[in-house]
Amino acid sequence: MDYKNMKFQIDRGCDRGLCCRSCSRQDKQLNTYDWLADVPGNAESTDLVEVQFKNTRKGYYHNVNQLDLKKGDIVAVEASPGHDIGVVTLTGRLVNLQIRKANLKSPDDIKRIYRIAKPVDMDKYNEAKSREYDTMIQSRKIAKDLGLKMKIGDVEYQGDGNKAIFYYIADERVDFRQLIKVLAETFHVRIEMRQIGARQEAGRIGGTGPCGRELCCATWMKNFVSVSTNVARIQDISLNPQKLAGMCAKLKCCLNYEVDDYVEASRKIPSKEVALQTMDGDYYLFKVDTLAGLVSYSTDKNLAANVVTISADRAKEIIEMNRHGKKPSSLLPESDRPEPPKSVDLLAEADISRFDKSKKKKKKPQRPHEARGAKSQPSRAPKGRGAQRDSRPQQGERQSGAQPVRSQSPRQQVQDGKVQSTAARQQEQNAKPRQTAQPKEAQPGAPRQDKQQE
Repeated sequence: MDYKNMKFQIDRGCDRGLCCRSCSRQDKQLNTYDWLADVPGNAESTDLVEVQFKNTRKGYYHNVNQLDLKKGDIVAVEASPGHDIGVVTLTGRLVNLQIRKANLKSPDDIKRIYRIAKPVDMDKYNEAKSREYDTMIQSRKIAKDLGLKMKIGDVEYQGDGNKAIFYYIADERVDFRQLIKVLAETFHVRIEMRQIGARQEAGRIGGTGPCGRELCCATWMKNFVSVSTNVARIQDISLNPQKLAGMCAKLKCCLNYEVDDYVEASRKIPSKEVALQTMDGDYYLFKVDTLAGLVSYSTDKNLAANVVTISADRAKEIIEMNRHGKKPSSLLPESDRPEPPKSVDLLAEADISRFDKSKKKKKKPQRPHEARGAKSQPSRAPKGRGAQRDSRPQQGERQSGAQPVRSQSPRQQVQDGKVQSTAARQQEQNAKPRQTAQPKEAQPGAPRQDKQQE
């Protein structure tokens, strides 16, 4: 492709990401959303057209030649003297509403549209625009030499270059008659001085607000509305000048965005002067969350003591009960009353006696062969003091008539269906006579016999 001979055209009006011919978007500052643009016959309903110039300056003109004008067209309009070049921003029925806002009561203020701008008109327009920056710098030096307390913010040349508008900012009244004479002799054009406010200056320069987005006055706002400190009070915002002021050092325009919702929601909030009476005592309004519809009451008028948060409907219900001489037990309804707090300690309800050692000793299991031998074999007499003793008496022996004496803490054992204490068993063994095996006399001629067991 031959890129050298190709002609590239820069699309105007899209520097903010907006299409110049779109009805639902806007390409100029303080523009109006044309929500009737798609309605058939809207443009033919009136011949009035809104045309915008530099620095949000707007004018309203009659389309006497019945030109097919759309949003974004560049037209040449009537001026005094000569003509000016502007961009069409609105057509149709909404223009009548904009004229009412501009307070244009005299028909002489509405001029005519000559034609759609020609290339010759655009050449003159571009030549005049190229001199604006140098003119602004020189005019600032002249105003400083004359000792005037003013700041010339911008200069706008008319489309034909016969007139220049100087925009200035001043806190006090300024006598610039001498300045106009010096400027007319220096630039050889007709001079017009126009004072603008700090908001218009911020919208002209642009910038980023504290919210991180581009300034509203430099993008989409249609007009400037006065903002007062009463708006901040309605929204319960602290009157801190550093937080309420915008880039223009005036109150932020966004304070007016939600004030209507706060006014509507505040009608549902009970009065601050009315106290709620309960069986526990009186509660006074302490804090209000307007949009959420929640109110907080305190038992003290000036301090936050025993604060309870309820809904505005619940507060009005209690007020109605107080009027009839009734007092609820609590501000909270029964369904919203909190449960008693549970202990944080996991062992709070545990029994500490589980750490005590059991006094009962485990029963020693009996071996199987010992249990069988105890029934078949007779027990032998104890040989020593520490020898094991059998509670069963041997065959051929009679139990003594002494009854066992129970100790204070006997140790019981169960064997062959009889229960005997250790002390009784010991007493019984001591009372038994110790028997010894005596050998029988050997008879003559008799065979020798072994010793019998006891």
